[in-house]
Amino acid sequence: MTTLPIPAPVIEILGLYKDYQTPAGPFPVLKDVNLAIHAGEFVAIMGPSGSGKSTFMNILGCLDRPTSGAYALEGQDVAQMDKDATARLRGQALGFVFQGFNLLPRMSLEDNVALPLVYCDTPKEERRRRARALLAKVGLEQYATTLPNRISGGQQQRVAIARALINTPRLILADEPTGNLDSHTSEEIMELFSALNREGITIVLVTHEPDIALYAHRQVRFLDGRIVHDAPTHESGHVLSTQPEVTC
Repeated sequence: MTTLPIPAPVIEILGLYKDYQTPAGPFPVLKDVNLAIHAGEFVAIMGPSGSGKSTFMNILGCLDRPTSGAYALEGQDVAQMDKDATARLRGQALGFVFQGFNLLPRMSLEDNVALPLVYCDTPKEERRRRARALLAKVGLEQYATTLPNRISGGQQQRVAIARALINTPRLILADEPTGNLDSHTSEEIMELFSALNREGITIVLVTHEPDIALYAHRQVRFLDGRIVHDAPTHESGHVLSTQPEVTC
């Protein structure tokens, strides 16, 4: 019987350390972190403040580099890439969702969603078509010309998720995406993440809320810069929806 090869992880971290320089010398934030995440996983990163989880997410998002150790994203050694190659990989493979939404206040929702396509030199009409399709996907097509301050926080986070999807990322990194939302709205946002994961998008989400972590299929906990827990979640959220047709 032929044995099929095991696919390489989407994310592979080996012996990763991260120090920050201070007047008193180097301050260790991450210490000997080892982690592999495969395509289609939904992983919650947890830990108290100062545990290193946000620094770890910055490294995953190619926004920071480790002091030592290896980080491979889709089989590519990020540490060996120059800034331009790293930016291209980040734009092609990753979508980002943040706690603070990070929408530009003077741009319409449609223009906020379409903004990443400007850097791909995508024609204006194509940007508009794709942005409206994703606003429809998150239930906000009727607000395409509205400014962010005219909609609720939960709706703004839906817009941020639509923007994260505009380049058809294979991996979404979400940093406390429900931190500014009430419990009902948080559930709606997590249902949307679950739907995207069921479509095949890999999701890595930072949260300090145990009920939010239950939507993930796997929980990884940091403490004092080290992974102290990595195990499947036995409860998860519901799923729905369809795959967006967007490419860069």
